[in-house]
Amino acid sequence: MDGAVRRLDLDDLPACQRLAVSRDWGAEDRKWRLLFEVGNVYGLDDPDGDGLLGTVVSTPYGPDVAAISMVLTAPRHERRGIAGNLMRYAMEHAGTASLCLTATEYGRPVYERLGFRSVGHCVTYTGVMPDLLGPANKCSAPAEPDDISDVVALDNEVFGAKRAALMRQMPSFCEDFRVIRNAGGALVGFGGRWRNGPQTMMGPVIAQDEKTATTLLDDLAVNELSRLDIDTRHPEIITWAEKRGLRAAFTTTVMEYGAPISNDLGRLYLPVAQALG
Repeated sequence: MDGAVRRLDLDDLPACQRLAVSRDWGAEDRKWRLLFEVGNVYGLDDPDGDGLLGTVVSTPYGPDVAAISMVLTAPRHERRGIAGNLMRYAMEHAGTASLCLTATEYGRPVYERLGFRSVGHCVTYTGVMPDLLGPANKCSAPAEPDDISDVVALDNEVFGAKRAALMRQMPSFCEDFRVIRNAGGALVGFGGRWRNGPQTMMGPVIAQDEKTATTLLDDLAVNELSRLDIDTRHPEIITWAEKRGLRAAFTTTVMEYGAPISNDLGRLYLPVAQALG
């Protein structure tokens, strides 16, 4: 099995999307393209020539952490150990001290058998929010090129691993990417939103405190179908979402493998996406 797994490239994107759609995950074109840009996408070809048997993505952040995602198996080949084999391949080739992922209830037993441990839970909220503020009333500012080095530094400090390549993508990847600085000019928070098919994804949001985080969310909110993946250790963000008409859709489990990840969950409010840690 190990020799059959191959590194995929953008030519394989349509096959990845067909596989994702077959699992009711949606095509998610922008997310897949970002994963191809910053991560290692692996797949297993169907020997009958009928697309992919499965996929897994490993996104490394320096030597410290790799985020595992998009563990998909074709429905016609379920319960043949494909997901486990792809996971083992990704784990063996990650080259990092730690791995992280967000698991559905269906996938969690597979990861537990591989040695992953649960470290938290995430509730996904969806719904249509009103535009909260006009441009003149926003307290944050659109990120400028001069802000990005500070964004990278703050993210590294909070996330606990070097995600410079990912963070440098954010101003162009996000539809709106904003920063907040204090009176002394220090960066105290940043946040973004980006379109993923029919919905807007709220995140990332990293901030020094709850007030800064909710200010960023107020400034980023748009009157369209939106999604927030909220760690249950941030009930204040759940309250923010519910007050704006969003409702819980499903819950997932945050899992780690290897060395404990030294991130600062008190300032890590929303991820870019569950697929990216």
